[in-house]
Amino acid sequence: MAFPRVVIERDTDTEQSSSEDEEEDREEGPFSESEEEVTENGCEEKIEEDLDAKRKGKAPITISLKKVCKVCKKPGHEAGFKGATYIDCPMKPCFLCKMPGHTTMSCPHRVATEYGVTPASHRNAGNPVEYVFERQLRPNMTYMKPAHVIPDQVNCAVIRYHSRRVTCLEFHPTNNHILLSGDKKGQVGVWDFYKVSEKIVYGNIHSCIVNNIRFNPTNDGTVYAASSDGTVSCTDLETGLALSLMNVNPNGWHGPRTWRMLYGMDINPEKGVVLVADNFGFLYLVDTRTNSRSGEPILIHRKGSKVVGLHCNPIQPELLLTCGNDHFARIWDIRRLEAGSSLCDLPHKRVVNSAYFSPSGSKILTTSQDNRLRIWDSIFGNLDSPSREIVHSHDFNRHLTPFRAEWDPKDPSESLAVIGRYISENYNGAALHPIDFIDITTGQLVAEVMDPNITTISPVNKLHPRDDVLASGSSRSIFIWRPKEKSELVEQKEEMKIIVCGKADKKQKHKFGDESEDSDDDTSKLKRKNVDHVHGYGVLRHRMRHTRRRLPIYPNRQILVANFVISHLQSYLKKARE
Repeated sequence: MAFPRVVIERDTDTEQSSSEDEEEDREEGPFSESEEEVTENGCEEKIEEDLDAKRKGKAPITISLKKVCKVCKKPGHEAGFKGATYIDCPMKPCFLCKMPGHTTMSCPHRVATEYGVTPASHRNAGNPVEYVFERQLRPNMTYMKPAHVIPDQVNCAVIRYHSRRVTCLEFHPTNNHILLSGDKKGQVGVWDFYKVSEKIVYGNIHSCIVNNIRFNPTNDGTVYAASSDGTVSCTDLETGLALSLMNVNPNGWHGPRTWRMLYGMDINPEKGVVLVADNFGFLYLVDTRTNSRSGEPILIHRKGSKVVGLHCNPIQPELLLTCGNDHFARIWDIRRLEAGSSLCDLPHKRVVNSAYFSPSGSKILTTSQDNRLRIWDSIFGNLDSPSREIVHSHDFNRHLTPFRAEWDPKDPSESLAVIGRYISENYNGAALHPIDFIDITTGQLVAEVMDPNITTISPVNKLHPRDDVLASGSSRSIFIWRPKEKSELVEQKEEMKIIVCGKADKKQKHKFGDESEDSDDDTSKLKRKNVDHVHGYGVLRHRMRHTRRRLPIYPNRQILVANFVISHLQSYLKKARE
């Protein structure tokens, strides 16, 4: 068979000079004269091969070695990240604000985040409904803006905790030092970050991405999770047993066009309903009392578009805020959920990653892929346009969890939001991606926290509802941030602060205080569909809360190391006597 001809194009920088070519021609002169007749015959054979290739429909393959721009795919210039510096493409607008006329490095929004932002007014409410809300429904909110407490130092961490990247985080509603996390592989992790070594990973709940985790409002020992495998699960944290409440793919896999994935999820505590949305624009209701789906799916966004966010109003749970890939965020009344019956539509220019009510329920904060944070100061006012737009770098390509700006639940002034940054900054020659704390009333950057050891992007960030703690998910690792002064006090009490999981050498494990012989890499353990009790965390909680054993505590594994027994033996005996 005749193969297509390969043509290699070289760039001007890599081409050889004319003098070098002449020297090579002189060296090859005698050989070319002796082989002159052979080359003539060879040319005739090449022409015949090219004709045969064209007849068979095989066009010549061209391999180009020229410098090509990574952004516009055109030769002659370079663009993209070069180390810690971003080089703009002259054929495209600014990567940050999406406006032409300047580069990303000189963008005024990069110099000052409050550029072009209209600060929130401090006038009294002119709307009667808003006046009633301010005076009656929110009487405990202070009008004097307090000083923000920023967790700016890493206090503890679990390196390579999950086998794939972290997708969601959730703090325990009553236990201040318990953190739940979900990953791309479908695992759910439970970590006690006060006792850093006590952690557990459940790998038998979902088989695909865990997109959302919510605690049961009436029982903090169970959690609901929505996954891209099309199921909603209810998991008992004590035993790790999961119950599938709904499966939107009962007939299995029949191609990507029919496979439904669940993304947005929230719980209405008054009605006892779990609300979940899929990638086709439909909303599903799951009754927590019967653990089954109630009613038919409701189309709440454009058909075929992904609904990535659901949030019930904290003060009035009947109000539901949704967002999706159809460039809209919508407000609904759960009491009259019908297709096209939204109370208000909030338009955006690109995909909306998240939309949240403020802790008081009066404001709205959205994150869009056009590098904009949009704020509506009052849900009772004019919602045709946002009160202000803040330019922030969170537009990404692929292989990242979407960035979501979230409120600080402890801030009474409702002015602080946290979000990770996509564009890296050059800090002493290292390319770091900080986590930004933004004042959404003025657009000012309150603080940017970073650590020289964290070189990956941190798209998943969660502020603690009661303590000055920030949890961030960066790749497969989880980090706990605290204010610097508090971190120094905790450091005096605790010695072991970082746990390294995954495929690490034994020397590296002993360096970070991990003396367990079992590897935390979940690739081999997930094949058995078993629960990954790493340091006996589930064993301790199970024994302290229950006087009788419901399940075998050691499922064919010895996972309790000697140090763990010595440190908790006294507390266990005391609890057993009681």
